[in-house]
Amino acid sequence: MPHPSDEKLTTEGLDLDQHKGKILLIACGALAREILDLKEANGWDHMDLTCLPAILHIHPQKIPEAVRTAVEKHRDRYDDIFVVYADCGTGGLLEQECRDLGVDMVQGPHCYSFFEGNQKFAEISETEFDAFYLTDFLVRQFDAFVWKPMGLDRHPDLRDMYFGNYSKLVYQAQTDDPALTQKAKECADRLGLVFERRMTGYGDLATTLAAL
Repeated sequence: MPHPSDEKLTTEGLDLDQHKGKILLIACGALAREILDLKEANGWDHMDLTCLPAILHIHPQKIPEAVRTAVEKHRDRYDDIFVVYADCGTGGLLEQECRDLGVDMVQGPHCYSFFEGNQKFAEISETEFDAFYLTDFLVRQFDAFVWKPMGLDRHPDLRDMYFGNYSKLVYQAQTDDPALTQKAKECADRLGLVFERRMTGYGDLATTLAAL
């Protein structure tokens, strides 16, 4: 299926297109493209996908209830439901919600960790305190998730206050896209940070979904 627009994934998410599989993935809209690519590449027709709006990350306290609503809406139609969110700033509340609902979820504190690989990210984070991370989706939606919510479009002078303790921007590339790499460099320049690109691919997201 064609990829939905980033704007739709940000504000609306992705509706369940049709019921074909035995497993339903309930995911963050920021992961829709990656999951769709993995499904197509691996022929995972036993999995259906629906996504919640990615903009929920601006208000992570709303994620657990949104996930509960989605699980309760669809659970009678599927053999299994898997939640494709990490903790994502919910302070353990999403994990508790999933436990109460009897569904499993992706392990890790956030998508930066599972794209890098949770074990590797845990090791890196012991020393890499000064890095600001972006994924493919967040590079494409930099203004919607970083620049505007922080008020930098209206008050660019706040940049140093927000990012003064960072020294570099790490672009975790899921795909090898020169245009996206260039845009990530521009994001680093706008924030006054040194640019670093890491080709992470899909990391633990791929291995986790493969296990399903």
